[in-house]
Amino acid sequence: MFSASGHAEPATVGQIDLKANQLPVRAPGNPQAIADIPAGFTFAEPGTLTVAISNHSSPPLALLADDNKTRIGSDPDIARLLADALGLKLKLVPAAWEDWPLGIASGRYDAAIINIAVTKARKERFDFATYRVDTLGFYVKSTSRIQAIRGPTDVAGLKVIVGSGTNQENILLGWDRQNRAQGLPPVQPVYVTDDAAANLSIQSGRVDAFFGPHSIGAYKAALTGQTRMVGIGPTVAPVAVTTRKGNGLAQPISTALNGIIAGGQYAQVLDRWGENDEKVTRSEVNPRGLDE
Repeated sequence: MFSASGHAEPATVGQIDLKANQLPVRAPGNPQAIADIPAGFTFAEPGTLTVAISNHSSPPLALLADDNKTRIGSDPDIARLLADALGLKLKLVPAAWEDWPLGIASGRYDAAIINIAVTKARKERFDFATYRVDTLGFYVKSTSRIQAIRGPTDVAGLKVIVGSGTNQENILLGWDRQNRAQGLPPVQPVYVTDDAAANLSIQSGRVDAFFGPHSIGAYKAALTGQTRMVGIGPTVAPVAVTTRKGNGLAQPISTALNGIIAGGQYAQVLDRWGENDEKVTRSEVNPRGLDE
């Protein structure tokens, strides 16, 4: 992920008050959501909702609080609200993007909240309860010659940081295939292992652009002023709490989400993390995803 790393966060970024946002938003128990939990359901830990969240510093989605160990951000906030609504304790488990599928399938996590978009392929293995929409953005160094990225030809010949196994990678590789068919220079996807490497690559000019979640890119641009947005991805995808296929947990989670949407806690979370433009008005179970 392209995000703040390796230095202390300021007290505010744009309109985001990091100090205030360390105080949790809470929700009351939701009797209908609790009743929707299948009889005899076995959680990873009894009485606890175990949720995988990003192990990266990926603000505003996930980052470390002042104590350098507590995970805060919109994803931990949503997880806490879900646990409250379901009458459960919460256990957050930082996990790598590559690890959440096996963790869900094996039952190590009850759910994953790591900016996971609903896709046709993923629906074959997992169930989903939507809670946000995902907009992708192209970001470049603030002094870059690149002014706009709107389609395939704009990335021809560029080196672009992108996450492996993500929807943005699929988009970038698809654009590259179109360009190659037209005889244009190939795109070079760049995969980095941590935030510091991503930041250094952009600022040193070793790569031309970052392509990933708009909320993360916008946060970084507001934080340092060293990057700017030059384009939005061609698709908007539903982002969902992800659970094991067929275990019945997606419906109570969706019921809980609709409860916190109606109760105002959901809007409070997204507003305070600057994600108000990615809100949904209702959670859905297994909606139409990308490639459908």
